[in-house]
Amino acid sequence: MFRRTFGAAVLATLATRTRAQAAAPGAAQAAAPAAPATSAAPPVSAVAAGQWTREAYIAAMQASGRPHEISAGTFEAIQKRKEGALKQIDRYLAQRFGKADPAVLKAFGELPREYYHYHYADKRPLGGEAYETEAKPWAIGFGSALSDYLGQAYMTQAAAPKASDVVLEIGTGSGFQSSLLSRIVKSVYSIEIIEPLGKAVAGVYKPIGITNVSTRVGDGFFGWPEVEGGFDIIIVTCAAQYVPPALFKQLKPGGRLLIPIGQPFKRGQFLFIYTKDAEGKVSSRKDVGVFFIPMTGAMMKGQAASDAKQ
Repeated sequence: MFRRTFGAAVLATLATRTRAQAAAPGAAQAAAPAAPATSAAPPVSAVAAGQWTREAYIAAMQASGRPHEISAGTFEAIQKRKEGALKQIDRYLAQRFGKADPAVLKAFGELPREYYHYHYADKRPLGGEAYETEAKPWAIGFGSALSDYLGQAYMTQAAAPKASDVVLEIGTGSGFQSSLLSRIVKSVYSIEIIEPLGKAVAGVYKPIGITNVSTRVGDGFFGWPEVEGGFDIIIVTCAAQYVPPALFKQLKPGGRLLIPIGQPFKRGQFLFIYTKDAEGKVSSRKDVGVFFIPMTGAMMKGQAASDAKQ
């Protein structure tokens, strides 16, 4: 069967993330607002209009609390690689779905992926590596990863986002997936269990004009129950042993839930897509093989208790 390891982090970092998440708060904290901009930067839509320049990139990085200088040559090389990556995404989605969703391609075209390439533990920018020819995940510190762009494109199109949708993401990571969805849907809520990562990434949105993403530090096992009406799409970017009951409860009728299911630190994980009909009945479909870092917090504690009984 087709297998794509688009959720994998570097294996050596997995234990680090588990330790960090175990120390994170078990219940969701208040939403973390993005850091205020300290210098002018164009909105994300300006990227498509050709206004994403080296100067705009430097200003946005400064405003997000991750100051970084980049040479003109390196910046131009990134933009040239982006053209090739967009063509690769188009071909890949057409292969998997029959046709690439124009909204997904447009969202990828608008977002400057180099802005999200950053190692938070080391405070080290990695923007010069963006749009690699062979798509792969990138470690961003604290055991987390920026998933490869083909996998993110696949999950986005599989979620079938619409302009009126309200989305919940479990696992903010670099902020790229929530930013990608924000270009298509009405609003996105994203939860990150690793406190230093969640607090730092909360500052990446506003400097490039993204205002419809809300973030918080907490355990995604419990979802975001304060959001009235629930969610049209719930997308989980870490592997669970089962679907947390709260996520089914918060999924709207007609909604879609994407979640990797499988054992932590092992292959044999699969992406499952759940749908809820108007009467509240849930159906599931087993999709592609994947390999994601594990969901921890309450999920991992439940698994440990189950193992102890055996």
